[in-house]
Amino acid sequence: MNIVITGVAGFIGSTLADKLLEKGHMVTGIDSIAGYYPERIKRANLAGLLLSPSFRFVECDLIRADGAIPGNTDILFHIAGQPGVRSSWGSDFTHYIHNNIEATQFLLEQVKRSGTLKKLIYASSSSVYGLFTELPLKETAVPHPVSPYGVSKLAAEHLCASYSHNFGIPTVALRYFSVYGPRQRPDMGFHRFFKAAMRDDPITIYGDGTQTRDFTFVDDIVAGTIKAAFSELPDHYTVMNIGSGRRIMLNDVLAMIPEITGKPLDIRYEAVSKGDVTDTFADIGRARDHLSYSPATELFAGLTEQYRWMSANRDILL
Repeated sequence: MNIVITGVAGFIGSTLADKLLEKGHMVTGIDSIAGYYPERIKRANLAGLLLSPSFRFVECDLIRADGAIPGNTDILFHIAGQPGVRSSWGSDFTHYIHNNIEATQFLLEQVKRSGTLKKLIYASSSSVYGLFTELPLKETAVPHPVSPYGVSKLAAEHLCASYSHNFGIPTVALRYFSVYGPRQRPDMGFHRFFKAAMRDDPITIYGDGTQTRDFTFVDDIVAGTIKAAFSELPDHYTVMNIGSGRRIMLNDVLAMIPEITGKPLDIRYEAVSKGDVTDTFADIGRARDHLSYSPATELFAGLTEQYRWMSANRDILL
C-alpha cells in the first residue's frame, strides 16, 4: 500500500516507518526536522529509512505541505505534533496551535476529497483525559485536559471527528500512554534518567515519585497503530487507548535504573509541575476487542533495550 507518515523523523514516526517498510509498503515521510530537540538526533532516526528504495522523504512544515501527500495515498498516519506538557504554557503555546491544531486542519483539508484514502490514523495522547480518580481510563470518559498541550491534542481530535462526519474520512484517534524505548525524545523521563546515569549527573523528579504511569514500549505502540490502520472497525470515527494496560509508581521505575546501568542515581525532588497529572492507566479493552491488540513488552525488558540503544548512540545523544 501507499502510506504517508507525518512526523517521520521523530521517535514514534521513524519506528513506525521501519515496521511498514519491513512489511513491504511504499512510505512517504514528511517532517520539518526543525525545533524542540537537536536536528542531529532526527537525522539519525532517518538514516536507515533513507537507504530504502521504498521510502521518500519530504522535508517541510505541514502547513506548507500542499502537494506533498501523493494522490494515491491509502493510509495516512498523522504522528507529527508539538510535544510536551511543561513547555506548553505561556507564549510557547503558539507552537502548539501551529503544529497540533492548524497543521491537523490543513492536513484534513488536503485529504477530505481523496478517492483512495482508506484510513487516517491520528496520534493523540492520554493528556486529553486530565485528572481522573476513576481508573483505568476509558474512552467513554469526558476529557478534561489540564495543560495547554492536552487542550491542543483534544482540539485536533475534534477536528478529525468533524472532518470524518462531514467528509466521510475513516479516522481513528489513538490515545498513546507514556511511550518509551529506543529513539525516545531527549526531554522524556527515561531518556533523562539514563543520560543522568551515564554522565553521573543529578536528575530532577517533579513530585514525590508516588505518581503512577502506564508506560508503553514503542514497539507495542507501533503494533497497535498498524493494527488500527488495517482492521475493520464498526464506526467511521473511533477513539482508542493504546497503552500497556498496567501502571507503576515512578519511584519503582527509578529503582530499576541502577539495576540496568550499574550506576546509582542522584535524585532531586521538586514541586509538581503545572499540568502534570497524578496517575495514568489505560483501559485497553476496546483496542483488544477490535484490534486484537496485546502489548507484549515488560517494563524492565523495555528499559533495558532503551539503555542498550542509548549506550550504542552515545556520540549522537550525549
